[in-house]
Amino acid sequence: MHGLGNDFVVFDARNPDESGAPLDLTSAQVRGLSDRRTGIGCDQLIVVGRGQNSGAVSVRFWNCDGEEVAACGNGSRAVAVLVGDATRIETAGGLLSASPQPGGASIDMGKPRFGWEDVPLAFAMDTAKLPLGWEQLEGPGAVSVGNPHAVFFVADPFAVDLERLGPIIEQDAAFPSRVNVGVAAMTSRDQMVLRVWERGAGLTRACGTGAVAAVAVAQRRGLADAGVTVSLPGGDLAITRSDDGHLHMAGPATIAFVGEIDPELYR
Repeated sequence: MHGLGNDFVVFDARNPDESGAPLDLTSAQVRGLSDRRTGIGCDQLIVVGRGQNSGAVSVRFWNCDGEEVAACGNGSRAVAVLVGDATRIETAGGLLSASPQPGGASIDMGKPRFGWEDVPLAFAMDTAKLPLGWEQLEGPGAVSVGNPHAVFFVADPFAVDLERLGPIIEQDAAFPSRVNVGVAAMTSRDQMVLRVWERGAGLTRACGTGAVAAVAVAQRRGLADAGVTVSLPGGDLAITRSDDGHLHMAGPATIAFVGEIDPELYR
């Protein structure tokens, strides 16, 4: 499946195998399945299982480097499309509400968390504008939307050498869990251009949590209205803040192909 070109291998494990055991993949299996030359190939791998709550599904996310992560916005939309009905998605980052829409889905991503411990940061800093910089990128806003993000506002996101600076910032000691790196520009109060370096995945055509995080930081700084269209290299996402402070993400997701594979081949 993919959402705006951010692509996923999705295992539908809601009906366990004959042993009744849930599908539990190793990091090596994830890396092998994610390899675009010797596996299926993807940015992230997703396992959908039975939820603990009625009407819910459980979801686990891994980046293509084999690290399990708590949240994935585009992946959550893919799960909503796969399930096909309004549902709740149980993730390590929290409980999400999902509603399929024509050609995609809308996800209630909850309230952004701005506490330095929530991001997390290595020590207390003002997350509205971190006193940090890497070459021309300075003073990012930091936020957790189920995973950590540092968002820089620049004149032209495409003028930034994100492929070089992204991994440097991602692995900086200020971010003990590493960090996703966004470079954004507001073209109006309801329009944003965004590029994202995803921790463990690199440059992607789209990042759902990155779009939510960038809008959260922009709204906190008074740069954006309640509703913002975020233009990423792969296409547009609509991010809207409701009266309760929750951020809602709407955009496309689709099934690219369906098949079968034995994960044991990749141990």
